[in-house]
Amino acid sequence: MMESTHLLGGTKKRVKIHPHTVTAKYATQTPYSPKPGIHTHFPQPGDEGYDDAPSFEDFGSFLEETSDRKQLTEAKRWPLTLFGSKDKDKASTPRPPVGRSGDCGEGGTRAKGVGEQLASFGEASVSASRLTWVGLLGAALANSCVVFLTRTASELFGLGPLFLLLVRSVVQLLSVAVPLHKGENPFGPEGYRLRLLCYGVAYSLSLCCAYSSPTFAPSEDAAPSWRLATTVLSAVLAFLLLEERLGLADGITLAAGLCGLGVVLLPEADESNSDSPTDPVVFWRGAFGWSLSAMAGLWMALALVGYRSLKERVGVATALFTVSWTGCVLTPASLVLLQEGWSWPAGAPGWVLIGGLVVCSTAAFLGMTHGLTRIHPALVSASQSLEVPLATVAHLVMAHLAPSASEVVGNAMVVLSVGWLVTMKLLPSRGGSRRQREEYEEILDSPIK
Repeated sequence: MMESTHLLGGTKKRVKIHPHTVTAKYATQTPYSPKPGIHTHFPQPGDEGYDDAPSFEDFGSFLEETSDRKQLTEAKRWPLTLFGSKDKDKASTPRPPVGRSGDCGEGGTRAKGVGEQLASFGEASVSASRLTWVGLLGAALANSCVVFLTRTASELFGLGPLFLLLVRSVVQLLSVAVPLHKGENPFGPEGYRLRLLCYGVAYSLSLCCAYSSPTFAPSEDAAPSWRLATTVLSAVLAFLLLEERLGLADGITLAAGLCGLGVVLLPEADESNSDSPTDPVVFWRGAFGWSLSAMAGLWMALALVGYRSLKERVGVATALFTVSWTGCVLTPASLVLLQEGWSWPAGAPGWVLIGGLVVCSTAAFLGMTHGLTRIHPALVSASQSLEVPLATVAHLVMAHLAPSASEVVGNAMVVLSVGWLVTMKLLPSRGGSRRQREEYEEILDSPIK
């Protein structure tokens, strides 16, 4: 135990440092006279007893073991587990002895230099960023497969989109096994369940609107309009609700991608029916489909921003379970409201197609949700815009339908914007690394440690 006193304007501050508690007592005493056994300063480099001071490694382990976040998390851990208690396993696991200044035990190695440490930190950060962006690109590929499989199931097997969404939600209920295995409450931690419920409802409503819009509007325009609305609204809501701003380069890249989606949505010129009057039923039916796409974008933006605010409290598996059970409640209500016919696959190929749809949708959700833990919601949505050109290519290969000129130009703009965004995020920043090294060296050279 160490004690330290400081003179601050005639006030004596007595501090006791204990491995688990830090207490401070204030008392007015003028003039100040130090008492025997009390140190008036911490040992400095070169002084006697400096080597006995705790190192940064010891202090880091002290913070890790005594942090309020860890104590609260372990105190509120859900008692139900499937394969034993995790707390007992952690308590029984021996920890290797840690010496000072990076020595691990008696035969440990010396700590790395400042340059090597900064290099290892940079490599770990770049590696995590690469994995995150690879997951987002994989999610975009999975989303394009979902779009193609949904269209194929509707055209070849007569399966309604909402029926496919219901089957997907029911199968994904199996994700509840992950939080149960970890000893967590599948409905979220206490104090955050209402926000998690709002997130699940918003996400499920978005899927219901998105899956219903192709019934009223052209199916090839559903995905671009949904992604366009989601990207714009998520950027606005993240700024208004979370105060997260986009950089200038990110804004320019997003604008280019949004322009590409707008070009994809440009209607084709049809000279044969230019003089014929527009059927009011067809017009209002298409307008309702476009409204559903816009509502899907609004609800999805709310869901992305909502999970962004819960990223440190709610795991990906818990979020998947929340979306699944809320989808099981809202999808049948949408089926009744829109009067979509109930249909079952007639043979094994239909069930195989549904299985592939469930797998692709689950992979897309996991990739997107993991990306939200590190990346701005608007950038996550913009990366998923890659599903539009991928779905166009898949439809070209399978159905042999050539895209129009506007679709080719728009898809090219989307691919270039997403590619430039990923490249810009993964390029190493030499200036940032140099500044981090200078700040780290300044901290090491400071007498206050």
